[in-house]
Amino acid sequence: MSKADLSKKPAQVAEMFDQVAPRYDRTNTVMSLGNDLLWRVATTRAVDPKPGDRVLDLAAGTGVSSAALARSGAEVVAADFSPGMLAVARSRFGTVRNMSFAEADATALPFADDEFDAVTISFGLRNVVDPKKALRELLRVTRPGGRIVICEFSTPPNRLWRAVYNLYLRRVSPLLVRLSSSNPDAYDYLNDSISAWPNQAHLAGWLREAGWHDVEHRNLTGGIVALHRGVAP
Repeated sequence: MSKADLSKKPAQVAEMFDQVAPRYDRTNTVMSLGNDLLWRVATTRAVDPKPGDRVLDLAAGTGVSSAALARSGAEVVAADFSPGMLAVARSRFGTVRNMSFAEADATALPFADDEFDAVTISFGLRNVVDPKKALRELLRVTRPGGRIVICEFSTPPNRLWRAVYNLYLRRVSPLLVRLSSSNPDAYDYLNDSISAWPNQAHLAGWLREAGWHDVEHRNLTGGIVALHRGVAP
């Protein structure tokens, strides 16, 4: 079984996600104690897709987030660099008429300039080898006035809550993963990537540096997760 590391070599990370794809959603729900469902609802509301919009859901994984966006009537492209994840997504949501699938590298997206009204990525940006380049690519494919929504693990601002969360990541989460995942070792990397990820202000700075305007964020679950938003100039 494959386990990636914080060098985030694309082939290695993709192989790891291929292996965890069959039980990925169940493991996420167990690890997050069910909060992943609430985070997904918050992300969909932040994207606010409308009928006729064209939306890119990058790092779409098994397609659950893309299907939620597609229920609005928007045309949604579920993109991921893991063929295994996309295979699961197609098997579950391949009959959704306004949803298509694309294998895509976040640092070199196979889409035209100004192609999307909204772009979103949930729990995927921290797995990209060059997240700053990915943010620039997402801007390139977004029309002027279009929007970005990023849902990603972050840093709880409250010191006590942060200590509780870090204890959970180190001690409790690995036990839950071993009960629910087909590749428990892979989640050692995922926990490491959460701990190494920058805080809310740092990610907001990356968005502005990439060229996004009106950047703001909102904490979810006390800052365990943050929703970042921005607008294409």
